[in-house]
Amino acid sequence: MNLVIHFITTYLIGAYIIAVLQLYNYKIKRIIFNFHNYRWHFFYLIIPIITYIFAYKFFWIYLFFGYIPALIFWFKRFKPLKITSRIKRFFVILGFVESSALLILHKTNVNPGLLLVIVLGISLSLSYLAEYLIFIKFKKQAKEKLKKINPKIITITGSYGKTSIKNFIYQILKDDFKVYKTPRSVNTLKGIVSDVNNNLSEDIQIYITEAGARERGDIKEIVEFLENEYAVVGKIGPQHIEYFRNIENIKKTKSEIFLSPKLKKAFSYELPHEKAILIKDKIKNVKSDLNGTKWTLEINNKDYEFETKIIGEFNAINISLAIYQSLEFIKDIEKIRQKVFSLEPIPHRLQKIEVGGKIIIDDSFNGNLEGMLKSFEIVKNYPGRKIIVTPGLVEASKEMNIKLAKEINKVFDIAIITGKLNQQILCSNITIDKISLKDKSKLEKILSDITSNGDLILFSNDFPEYL
Repeated sequence: MNLVIHFITTYLIGAYIIAVLQLYNYKIKRIIFNFHNYRWHFFYLIIPIITYIFAYKFFWIYLFFGYIPALIFWFKRFKPLKITSRIKRFFVILGFVESSALLILHKTNVNPGLLLVIVLGISLSLSYLAEYLIFIKFKKQAKEKLKKINPKIITITGSYGKTSIKNFIYQILKDDFKVYKTPRSVNTLKGIVSDVNNNLSEDIQIYITEAGARERGDIKEIVEFLENEYAVVGKIGPQHIEYFRNIENIKKTKSEIFLSPKLKKAFSYELPHEKAILIKDKIKNVKSDLNGTKWTLEINNKDYEFETKIIGEFNAINISLAIYQSLEFIKDIEKIRQKVFSLEPIPHRLQKIEVGGKIIIDDSFNGNLEGMLKSFEIVKNYPGRKIIVTPGLVEASKEMNIKLAKEINKVFDIAIITGKLNQQILCSNITIDKISLKDKSKLEKILSDITSNGDLILFSNDFPEYL
């Protein structure tokens, strides 16, 4: 019976640990120092381990009547675990280590709780070692494939707008060249290696990638692997400030984009480098409303007027960077102007949708304060009622969420606050009519009940369900 209890407990706690690691890209430091719901650790990790160490003789009562029901509810509620090859390998390793532990437990009087901690530690260590060795193999394969295809590689970084810039460059170039871009918001070395191995076809001429970072060295790893000839740097700001501590560290990390050994030219909004063309002062007279955006862009000391149906002043920055990069391949500025006019909005990034007599602005992939406030500027002059649906800001300070709340008071008539993470901060500082919504499955009904023809609904940022 004791061996069965140990086996079940080990696998259940192992399942919790690997699930939260998967949510945070397998970064142990993040689930220790930057976790967003430490109560989970308390209920599903700390309490069961302590109970098992100090009350193991009666632990079965807690296991079957407390821990298992609670963990089943957690998995059903948040669906945190996707069964990937890495997850399968972890459970196989855990099984081998646990088999040895059961032999020790059967022949000795070792405390089973302490043995469980050792088993989990060894299993995680072996899992990380196995994944590292596998990754080295896949990275080598991807490098060889890139050398064989030899595409022109464009790598994009910045605090905001990486995915938008990537999509704008792709839309401008795709009719004239064989162009491929990384899917969704893939911006890590492992994600890019996987993308090259699995998705990059051998006839591609231009490969457009993103480079994201949570710590110093992340972007350096990416550009040393890609050896990109072109670098694009969007606007820099306090996004992910909790990881970098200050804006200077963010700038230093983003500057790693210039370390590519084959860098030919870079286009940057404001981050300087000897090979970078700075465009901040080249963007002029930006005007944006719900119908689109117009601005003047200086190119080769001459001003050109650009217009697009993409909304948002900050998109003038993103599109201007895309224009400068595209001019390296398409020399005809008039042709690029026509392509800019025809750009399609990026889903969930200030995407305008008209349905049922209501205007919906889907900005749910915008998770930074500056971008959210810019979207408020776009909708503030709308003559009808304005409703915002938002969870606030993640990976941001309390002061930033307070500032967000105060700006919401100035623009909107009703605020619907989703998720638990920022509910207390936002509810304390939002003074307009507000609705707190912890379960997003009820959102559609609430919007149906409280909105009517002529209303504008802004979806501003969104959190994963587990937050």
